[in-house]
Amino acid sequence: MPSDTVAVMNSSEQWDRVCTKFLREFGQQAYTNWLKQVGYNGVKNNIVSLIAPTRFVRDWIKSHYAPRLKDYFIADNPSIQDLAIYLPDSSKNTDTAAQTAEVVMTPTIAVENKHEASFEGSPLDERYTFDSFVVGKSNELAYAAAKRITEANDVTFNPLFLHGGVGLGKTHLMHAIAWEVFKNQPNKKVVYVSAEKFMFEFIAALRFKDTHAFKQKFRNVDLLMIDDVQFIANKDSTQEEFFHTFNTLIDNRCQVIITADRSPTDLEGIQDRIISRLGWGLVADIHPTDYELRLGILQSKADAASHKKSIAHPGGASEKLIVPIEVLEFLAGKITSNVRELEGALNRVIAYATLVGRHITMEMTREVLQDLIRANNRQVTIDEIQRKVAEYYNIRLAEMLSDRRARSIVRPRQIAMFLSKEMTKNSLPEIGRRFGGRDHTTVMHGIRKVEELMLDDHQIEDDVTRLKRLFEA
Repeated sequence: MPSDTVAVMNSSEQWDRVCTKFLREFGQQAYTNWLKQVGYNGVKNNIVSLIAPTRFVRDWIKSHYAPRLKDYFIADNPSIQDLAIYLPDSSKNTDTAAQTAEVVMTPTIAVENKHEASFEGSPLDERYTFDSFVVGKSNELAYAAAKRITEANDVTFNPLFLHGGVGLGKTHLMHAIAWEVFKNQPNKKVVYVSAEKFMFEFIAALRFKDTHAFKQKFRNVDLLMIDDVQFIANKDSTQEEFFHTFNTLIDNRCQVIITADRSPTDLEGIQDRIISRLGWGLVADIHPTDYELRLGILQSKADAASHKKSIAHPGGASEKLIVPIEVLEFLAGKITSNVRELEGALNRVIAYATLVGRHITMEMTREVLQDLIRANNRQVTIDEIQRKVAEYYNIRLAEMLSDRRARSIVRPRQIAMFLSKEMTKNSLPEIGRRFGGRDHTTVMHGIRKVEELMLDDHQIEDDVTRLKRLFEA
């Protein structure tokens, strides 16, 4: 066997070892998104040559991972002096590349992404699976619908439209669907993108006169998932393309899943014909989490952390990380805005404990999260608004939530709806649900009525001002 062929084989084995080290340090997602796209072109003059598929991938690896890659190579072969990353065309004319060596693509190390060839679009987060999704009353319909899609051989409802506030689990469910489809139906072609990325790719297709490739990508699929569709509001050309893509997939009985921060009828800046189609299938609202669900999420995250992390003490001793139940209960009661903020708070506490070597206690939790706790202390809930408005107008809370239409009841109810919209982050459908299961259009009417009355009726204006002060106190 020629000596240069042996050298190439040896260096290829070294590249395998480098990729394994990268995976261990940076994780599966970083490996899949970046290094797996890179080709290895050998070593010449003690310089490693890598081939990146695009300028963006090359620049990202240079700025984020190149120093560590160089360290891996030197640790394996001390004679290596540097590392260079080229684009496919530029590598042909450089002496630093191994001209006689065939480019060796990055090895597939992990089996989790064995169906990656059937997936296109934004990267998936391996943490977002059905197993890691904690189910409660606020999200059980969305969860059940997502599971049904991955289990059914035929399209059961199309589209599936998931909506809810920030950090309530919409994106988690989208990623979970993709991972489950890979596992159960590996032959299906899946595309998952944000609405913003859909728009940018469409603009690029127009610019480079390559709309045919764009249509092939988004219309020749079994499952299309578009996240945060509200971002294409007032983008007429993008909406036109989305409309035709949507129709093509529905006509071909291909599954479409859409998410947004509000229901289809509440989307502003979206064409009416698109809004009507978004409501064709199943619309599932993900409500803000209740206390029990927040506590369940925290317990799940704390259990996972206790298996992976430990508290290191001076002198080298270490012990298992334990998050006391009273700390979890405290966080579940204090941080009610969204799951993302809740998990972030727990991560801060765990990070502090592991970095400084302290046990997690209530005192330490309050110290670490004092800014977050102050911010959440100022938040007002719909329940508080209903209770204080009922007290202010001397009516029973049950009357406010009832179907009674007496003016003495209707006006306080409308003012409470107005304050709920002004002072909380809840959507109109959620406010309607909390006011006796009323439709969001009823809530909109009540809000507009109060806004009109405040312009002409000084007593109503004064009442609203005083009520706001009660919550600021």
